[in-house]
Amino acid sequence: MSRVALIAGSGALPGLLAAALAGAGRPPLVARLEGTPVPVGEGAVRFRLERLVPFMDSLSDAGVTEVVFAGAATRPRIDPEAFDARTAQLVPRLLAAMGQGDDGALRGLVALFEEWGFAVLGADQVAPDLVPGPGVLTGAPGAADEADAARAAAIVAGLGALDLGQGAVVAQGLCLAVETLPGTDAMLAFAALHDPALRPNPKGARGVLYKAPKPGQDRRIDLPAIGPETVAGAARAGLAGIAWEAGGVLLLDRDATVAAAAAAGLFLWSRAPDDGR
Repeated sequence: MSRVALIAGSGALPGLLAAALAGAGRPPLVARLEGTPVPVGEGAVRFRLERLVPFMDSLSDAGVTEVVFAGAATRPRIDPEAFDARTAQLVPRLLAAMGQGDDGALRGLVALFEEWGFAVLGADQVAPDLVPGPGVLTGAPGAADEADAARAAAIVAGLGALDLGQGAVVAQGLCLAVETLPGTDAMLAFAALHDPALRPNPKGARGVLYKAPKPGQDRRIDLPAIGPETVAGAARAGLAGIAWEAGGVLLLDRDATVAAAAAAGLFLWSRAPDDGR
């Protein structure tokens, strides 16, 4: 059986995928970009972008034929003096990719791995149970919440077309925050600063966090994710619940996330992308 390399970033996802692969009898070779903290054992192979070609060669030598990218990663600082001769030939492509948005940068990296003969897997292929189908997992979104989710979905689609972010917070039709480079936690922290008394109806709908992939996104990489920390942030922001595009968002630690939402009185809604529920 071919070997899988897990290119791991930070967060819970790499550990979940490593466990899923091990459970399927395919313990992965775990690798991480230097400077990225990865909570997946102590034996992770470290690599630098400036030595990408030797790293990919080493994967091939280890029998790796498939690669999965998982977890958050920050854009590394490039040291021009650290390039080996073969990777230096890729500098124009690497810099062009890194000069784009997150999706563009990841597409460029995936293309290089594919050119080296690796099949790139999506997290949902490795652990399909992490991607819920349509339905309400806990709570009960009302008509106003459904309208806010629809408005937020339209905003996220607009953001995604510009390769900006994968989330938005909407309350009573008003956009309180959108996701940009700092991520979901920062977006929710910003939304928490809004005084509910300033909304059209202070006693009306409390608002919804909505997440979805970007239009046209390569879903093998950087799928949006929701977990217990997301629920905690939404609760601090005083929201009514969290909705996301069914089939397009990873739900991490499902039992804990659902339990946290139920305890906080938030709904969790895996929303069909075409017509709501």
